[in-house]
Amino acid sequence: MYLSKEKKQEIFENHGRLKSKTDTGSPESQIALYTYRINHLTDHLKNNKKDFSTRQGLLKLVGRRRRLLDYLFRKNIERYRSIIKDLGIRK
Repeated sequence: MYLSKEKKQEIFENHGRLKSKTDTGSPESQIALYTYRINHLTDHLKNNKKDFSTRQGLLKLVGRRRRLLDYLFRKNIERYRSIIKDLGIRK
């Protein structure tokens, strides 16, 4: 499996709001997890161009991440800017 339990905990620890392994609900940690999954699926689709079910899953993940980013933008612009900078996402 490409995403182990330890890797998830590392993502939540690095990008979570409380900087703990159990902070799975904050928008920052969820956005970081979606970004990791999106990058993995993007690499997969570079090798498998005709895998349309994976492409559909990728588009759903991008939409979910976009909604979370919009929520964070509305609620707290500074947290939005910091997560964009940390993950290297551009709008």
